[in-house]
Amino acid sequence: MIKASLLLSFMVLANATDAQQRSTIQISFTYGSKVLSMDDSLNQSNDSSVLRITQLKFYISKIEFLNHGKVVMEENNSFHLVDASQINSLQILIDNKQNIPFDELKFNLGLDSTTNVSGALGGDLDPSKGMYWTWQSGYINFKLEGKSNVCKTRNNEFAFHLGGYQQPYYGLQTLSFPLNNTDRIHLNLDVLEIIKEIDLTKTNHIMSPSAEAVMLSKIVANAFTLSKIEN
Repeated sequence: MIKASLLLSFMVLANATDAQQRSTIQISFTYGSKVLSMDDSLNQSNDSSVLRITQLKFYISKIEFLNHGKVVMEENNSFHLVDASQINSLQILIDNKQNIPFDELKFNLGLDSTTNVSGALGGDLDPSKGMYWTWQSGYINFKLEGKSNVCKTRNNEFAFHLGGYQQPYYGLQTLSFPLNNTDRIHLNLDVLEIIKEIDLTKTNHIMSPSAEAVMLSKIVANAFTLSKIEN
């Protein structure tokens, strides 16, 4: 009985220690004040126009943690494909075995030029993930697809595939957030903040590196916020 109690205590302590040595980045999606669901029709504005999001995927890379403005920890091989339809991709675990203190999170939205010119790679960078164009165009940093009754396209579809790793159409964006809670970090993407900046009656397809793609990439970056995780 004593051995069992000691074993249970050890397991609890080990789990607590393991939790202290990891930081969790949790990613969620909203549409204004509403939790985003791929199955829902959403009010696009105050009129009768509606839309539905059918695909939402993007890369987070080069995750770094800073303390007082200095990088103190960075993730190796830092490439994560986030897919709103795949719950397992919405949580990123970062080991911090030395319990290094930090007060800021920094990462890239998309992939840098070196990764792009390395050709098709494996894991989350595998072309089968649907985020790779060609050798010339490289990877798609951010993909948003859906339908809206204001789109005068086939099946009312819109598609924004944002990328580009060469000037003047370099689409990668760098984001940083000051942190209070360093164990559980909650990033939220408000898709409404993206959609409201697009006139879907005129702009409904961006499928290659361009000035429009760079501009929309900046809008996407600004739609991310840091919020408190709800239990």
